[in-house]
Amino acid sequence: MAVPVTADERPARAVSARHFVRLKLRVLGNNFRGQAWRIALFVVGVLFALWFAAGGFLLLAAPGMTDEPRYALMTAAFGGGLLTLGWLLLPLVFFGVDETLDPARFALLPLSRRTLVTGLFAAALVSVPAVAVMLAVTGLVVTAAALGGWSAALVGAVGVVVGVLVCVAGARAVTSAFATMLRSRRVRDLAAVLLAVLAALLGPLQLLVLGAVQNADWDRLTGVARVVGWTPFGAPWTAGVDMAQGRAGAAVVKLLISVATLGVLLFWWSRSLESAMVGAVSAGPAKAPRGTLGGAIAQLFPRAVGWARRDRFGALVARECRYWWRDARRRANLITVAVIGVFVPVMVNLGGVSFGTGGGTSFGESAADPSPVLVSISMVFVGVLASLTLANQFGFDGSAYAANVVAGVPGRVELRARMAAFSLYVVPILLVISVVVAVVLGRPEWLGVMAGGLFAAYGCGLAINVFISVLGAYSLPETSNPFAMNTGAGVAKSLLTLLSMISSAVAAVPFVVAAALLGDVWLWLALPVGLAYGAGAALLGAYLAGDTLDRRQPELLAAVTPRR
Repeated sequence: MAVPVTADERPARAVSARHFVRLKLRVLGNNFRGQAWRIALFVVGVLFALWFAAGGFLLLAAPGMTDEPRYALMTAAFGGGLLTLGWLLLPLVFFGVDETLDPARFALLPLSRRTLVTGLFAAALVSVPAVAVMLAVTGLVVTAAALGGWSAALVGAVGVVVGVLVCVAGARAVTSAFATMLRSRRVRDLAAVLLAVLAALLGPLQLLVLGAVQNADWDRLTGVARVVGWTPFGAPWTAGVDMAQGRAGAAVVKLLISVATLGVLLFWWSRSLESAMVGAVSAGPAKAPRGTLGGAIAQLFPRAVGWARRDRFGALVARECRYWWRDARRRANLITVAVIGVFVPVMVNLGGVSFGTGGGTSFGESAADPSPVLVSISMVFVGVLASLTLANQFGFDGSAYAANVVAGVPGRVELRARMAAFSLYVVPILLVISVVVAVVLGRPEWLGVMAGGLFAAYGCGLAINVFISVLGAYSLPETSNPFAMNTGAGVAKSLLTLLSMISSAVAAVPFVVAAALLGDVWLWLALPVGLAYGAGAALLGAYLAGDTLDRRQPELLAAVTPRR
């Protein structure tokens, strides 16, 4: 008679990659139970993925369908290279979205490193993005088949499969290596800032790309594509094109490069997997706590404001300095200044992207050469825009401003501290804008005019906006959306913005008049005069608006406190 075998006595089956795939599918199915909105979002995501796959397929297959081997190489090298780069960088921002792939969930299970890497890698391939990319890059197989027959199609198919594996392995290796860092709140905030910067740059980049495509030097681009094709970013995608063009040896070598890259990424992933599972790494010996009162106070001051006095002024500067980096609303305004500050002067002074008669694209030439007066006008606009954020500076605080009211902070001290903290971020941005615009315009001798105009307009804007912030403050909604506004506040913001820009521009007009009348002498005087003009205007504004703030503190607190 057979003896029954209990569950504990049954031989354990080896865990394989299919168990991870089944686990992921089961968790995905469980998430959909009773969650109609999750199903709707998943369907929408699938539709977007199919749209991306169809568009990518047509783009990558177009050179083969139109019998253009020259464009086939560029499409495979540049398109595939950007695709690989995207898979390496985007997970640094969106790490943690797919929780079933988090290695920390398997930290307590008796699984070998090879089993974990194999299983997590297989589960990562079972995803909508990976399937969409695979469908899109099959366009390269079509191109290879149309240009070189079945042998080129076979090499192209092997190349795109290895290329997708490289993309997924690279994404897993990067997120595993930086797992501890990516779980930090500060790094996530920085990632949000970078995304906002990229979103703000879409307009300028679109203009530059269109201009470059319309009058591109295709011979030079073909040479660049050949170089990219020999790198791990382009090797798997260009192997089929090389086979179609009769370079069988190059195709084989590129496949070997791709396989070697895949092996290096998987090895890197396996080495960093343990630290990712733990979720923290040692950062060295811990610093001894400071027991004195002076040391505790020093910790409240960021390094950027280490120069500030340890009094009310210094404490306000330190607080505002921290808030300008941590508050999403404030960061969004700083990003706007940085992006528009470069884009507007370049487009105004160049008149857009121009095209030379020789077929090349010229980004530094225009129908009318820029002049110091036109440059000064554009710099005044940027300086005014930079100071515009302070038009509702107390609205960022909301009800927290009550602490300053209770503490009886003098108005002049309050305003000077806020301007100083804000300038710690804006002044370096203005300096960078001056250098970038001078380089792009090819006029390094105008650097003083540009910087002087920026600082003069910025100082005038600070003087105007501190008055507006005291007299016309309004509350902001308590939400994490940096662009959210309360009902009716949009009209108030538009009116205050218009008033601030007009008043600040009028105050900076003497600087533009001097640029028109003094000629070359102004190239040497613009920077010192602009610094003195802007600093004097800002200090005068803080001095006059400080008295108004002392009288209106209760009314200001009521205005910026959100209504529930």
